[in-house]
Amino acid sequence: MRFFNRLLTRIGWGLCLGITAFSFECDPRMACGQQGTDGVSQRLHAQVPRYWELPDRTEELQQKIEASNGHLELDESYYRITRPLILDLAKLEGASVEGSGGVRLIMDGPGPAFMIQGTHLGTASPKSFEPNTWNQHMPILEGVEILGASEQAIGIRLEGSVGAILRGVAVRWCQHGVHLMGRNRNVIISDCHFYENKAIGIFLDDVNLHQINVMGSHISYNQGGGIVVQDGNVRNLQVTGCDIEANMPFDETATRAANIWIDVSGSNGDRRKSIAEVAITGCTIQHSANYSGDEDKTVAPGGANIRLSGKEIYPIDSVTISGNVISDTTCNIDLLHVMDVAIAANNFFAPKLQNIRVAHGNRVVLQGNTFNPRQFVRPGWISLTDCTDCVIANSTLHHLATHEGAVRLLRCKGVAMNGLVVSECDSGVRVQDSENIMMVGCLFRGTKKGPDISLDHDCRQITLEANQTPSGIAGHGVSEISRE
Repeated sequence: MRFFNRLLTRIGWGLCLGITAFSFECDPRMACGQQGTDGVSQRLHAQVPRYWELPDRTEELQQKIEASNGHLELDESYYRITRPLILDLAKLEGASVEGSGGVRLIMDGPGPAFMIQGTHLGTASPKSFEPNTWNQHMPILEGVEILGASEQAIGIRLEGSVGAILRGVAVRWCQHGVHLMGRNRNVIISDCHFYENKAIGIFLDDVNLHQINVMGSHISYNQGGGIVVQDGNVRNLQVTGCDIEANMPFDETATRAANIWIDVSGSNGDRRKSIAEVAITGCTIQHSANYSGDEDKTVAPGGANIRLSGKEIYPIDSVTISGNVISDTTCNIDLLHVMDVAIAANNFFAPKLQNIRVAHGNRVVLQGNTFNPRQFVRPGWISLTDCTDCVIANSTLHHLATHEGAVRLLRCKGVAMNGLVVSECDSGVRVQDSENIMMVGCLFRGTKKGPDISLDHDCRQITLEANQTPSGIAGHGVSEISRE
């Protein structure tokens, strides 16, 4: 019976939507530009003709949530709401929202389509839980696509939750896909699509959050960033097996946006706001600097694939970036004020301009990576500035078109480079005003426009051993060079 009713509902709405589709140009909501200054309302209308004439189901759905103690089943093709559906976990003692088979919720008003609100004030330790918190545990939202019809629409907001699970959810054309605020613990986001939102795909907004897993999801074309962590106190962020693409402006607008951006730089004097223990593994992270259609122009200049913006008083620390394919932004990885970062077994290509930039980094390890611009002619250099106790090892750098150094060290101390293969680059390794630098067992082949190794006169305590440098070493009067 439920299936039959659902079928009739879909047939009925399909006939209604088809009959009214012809009147697009005559509707004042479209003509007057009341919504959709970026064309979203027009595209939503094309998908769901005259969507604004769908009945407002807000009150009905809110009543169902409360009458069923927080359990809502959605089985129609389209629902339109104009206010947030509130899942008050303290009142409901748990919640679940389940859509079955192509359910689309149109958020035609400001705020989140779903507001999941709990009261947890503790940590992830069981000792910090109040009895009523356990009754709020593990709210679940799955099987729903949220379409933003309002300029201020948001997909989902979480605050005060424990063990929230977002699974099989899609959000398009909203401000943010998922917006986390306040205190949350043990969040899981899996098998989701956050696509073409006006600002951010997944936004950790000054949140106190330990333990969040983002897995197996597509996060793409969100103009303010893919996954963004801004301030707050965050630990145990894991991003695994995701495709994260083009989360920055779609045109030549200069930007600081990134596919993954972790940023505490705005709270320089506050040690309480800190981020650590992050793993980004097995993802494709890319686009779209090279695809303006004009070699002299760059899409989203200044954008990055991964940007960690720390602060001197409390650097971002304990980060692993491994097994990813990373390409096609102004700087593929951009690190500022970080420590204990491992960047390993990644494949880098198509930078426009730079592959990796590290400034004020301590104990950063680059190991087992490949760097190749592929079909593009790009500089693609790696730079370490004001860095201490770092390693660049067992990596290949190929065809990087820069005469200033494929690898550049400036004012660094205690950097070891070994097992690098630098082939057909315009220049090799350049070291300036640095000390305690060791380069062992590196192979240079086909360096085009400069020496394989260049050391300026302010370098000190440099060790070069067992390197193959057919294009030579330029020492510029360097003292304390040890060679074997």
